[in-house]
Amino acid sequence: MLAFVGLAALLTSFVGAGWLAFAGARTAVAQRRGEPGTDLRTPVLMVLTGALASMAVLQAALLFDDFTLAYLGNNHARATPFPFNVATAWAALEGSIVLWGLVLATFTWLVWRDHDRRRDALSAGALAVMGLVGVFFFGLMLTVANPFEVCIEAAANRCLASSPWPWSPIQAPADGPGPNPLLQNHILMAIHPPLLYLGYVGLTTPFAYAISALALTLPGPEWLRRTRRWSLVAWSFLTLGILFGGWWAYEVLSWGGYWAWDPVENASLMPWLVATAFIHSSLVQQRRGMLQAWNFVLVISAFALTILGTFLTRSGTITSVHSFTQSAIGPVLLGFLVLVLAGSFALFATRSHLVASAPRLDSFWSREGSFLANNLILTVFASVVLVGTIYPLVLEAFTGTQVGVGKPFYNRLTVPLSFALLLTMGLGSVTPWRHAAGPLVWNRIRGPLQVALAAGLVTAVIGTRLGWVVLAVVASVFVIGVIVRHLTELAGRRSRATGRGFFTEALHVLRGDQGYWAGQVSHVGVALVALGLAFTSNLSVHETFELEPGDTFAFAGYEMTYRAPFQRTEPSRTVVGANIEVHSDGRLVAELQPRANHFGSDPTGIPSPAVMSRLSGDVYLMLINIDNTGIRLEANTSPLIWLLWVGGLVTAAGGFWATQARRAERRTTALEAADA
Repeated sequence: MLAFVGLAALLTSFVGAGWLAFAGARTAVAQRRGEPGTDLRTPVLMVLTGALASMAVLQAALLFDDFTLAYLGNNHARATPFPFNVATAWAALEGSIVLWGLVLATFTWLVWRDHDRRRDALSAGALAVMGLVGVFFFGLMLTVANPFEVCIEAAANRCLASSPWPWSPIQAPADGPGPNPLLQNHILMAIHPPLLYLGYVGLTTPFAYAISALALTLPGPEWLRRTRRWSLVAWSFLTLGILFGGWWAYEVLSWGGYWAWDPVENASLMPWLVATAFIHSSLVQQRRGMLQAWNFVLVISAFALTILGTFLTRSGTITSVHSFTQSAIGPVLLGFLVLVLAGSFALFATRSHLVASAPRLDSFWSREGSFLANNLILTVFASVVLVGTIYPLVLEAFTGTQVGVGKPFYNRLTVPLSFALLLTMGLGSVTPWRHAAGPLVWNRIRGPLQVALAAGLVTAVIGTRLGWVVLAVVASVFVIGVIVRHLTELAGRRSRATGRGFFTEALHVLRGDQGYWAGQVSHVGVALVALGLAFTSNLSVHETFELEPGDTFAFAGYEMTYRAPFQRTEPSRTVVGANIEVHSDGRLVAELQPRANHFGSDPTGIPSPAVMSRLSGDVYLMLINIDNTGIRLEANTSPLIWLLWVGGLVTAAGGFWATQARRAERRTTALEAADA
């Protein structure tokens, strides 16, 4: 029964998406001619209703342990606890595409709401493009990635064969193997993928508006104004998705790291970099009418990179903790990626004459010049990551040779680019539009530069003389200092003029240009991330100890004692670990339990580290081996790693504030128009 309802829901969304693509295109053409067009409410609601119903059916099957569905028979178990049974809906290939479709349907409905208020060709064309994307993804779910196939041949705890026809003879297993142990080892599994999908799928909206603008020969800044909020929402969620993914890796993967330049990690970073460049360059076009062609190239590239990321994650082409097993979906996704690139850039080429003419840059030493430099750095950064990710796959495809591109390649190229990016962020924040006079800019950066150099000197004297760390301190403090100095100067000037308090005027300044200051908050977050990366990457300490019960060892200024092993049974798993007491100056400060979690009949277990967090950083203990005689323990330090987590949250907060700032600006404009 559930299989039939789920299949009907997918078919509803598929038909609705096709209807939306056709009706949206006709409406866009009609409204471009000044004719009313048709109402798109029904196909949009079909897409949304079908997507909601398909996810609801999948969740109902998981909550009620309906193993007649092959998806559950291979990815779920009765013992899977809440909320991991809910998260199982996106823990494997077919379910993750259902989540993708639901997010796409939600964004489609939100765009339709905007269209319903405006009823113009641009938004109708965008809905048509989103309908086409929906046709592809809901078509995937009806064919090569069907989550509602029924099990027709079962083993004791697995489905061996399945059928897409709901009325096929069913043979359901009594239980299933459960989700991948790595994916039920930490609560962030329930959070990280949805956040990442909101970012990934959210980039469909600016892409849809861009294609609509090109197709309807409306290349002006209006499509950018429409997509500004959507771009910021997608970028902010993508930022959170990457952040929580790194946090998940740090807490679960037991190697003390948060980023390994894994191909699928790179697949989320690349669209983030390109989307960041797009958000900045769109401001230049709206303010100065420049970079029109560049904006189209960036938004098409960002969307294409999300499809590439989907291909890398779900095709089975690469070996990764993120990737799923080999599937027929790989060639289909690759074909869709080629179609998106070929079709979009062919359309762009036919409209190139409309976007080629734009005002020239008055001076490179200007706000728009710094934005251009920022975009070039971000684009080169993304290109480096793309080459490092794709090169091994292409080489293996054509020659059969397997090679790996590791950290040395990425660090050698991306670290200098990161420092250049910090420099342009610091200068661009206080550089005027059109032309920047040297004395004016120097006056704005002189004080922050002095503070930054002093911070670097203090770091070298009492911290470390490692060049990359000192340089990161100087660059990050410079960025933050420029922003703080600019805010205090404006607030102080207003305070002296009005006689009101400094903090009152500072709030007034922040409210006065919320979009600008939201961007500066994100810049502060990026600077904090840079600091966290510099300290944890260069100053971490790693040691391995072999211990028997009662042994004490010194590490990171603490005395640690291995007391005894332990074993306990928790829902869906057995936990085996070691009790470690941590003392400082003879005082007990923490009791840590590095452990291995055994799911089902897994004999090896999933190592799960114990982390002691302090203001100075984390102490990270990982259990390598445990037996009746003793343990083998790896101890790591992560200096000031909290700067990385806080910086990521601040960066995303700036993006979300910017979306609200746009709404506030529109309300202010509307009120001023009404008063006039």
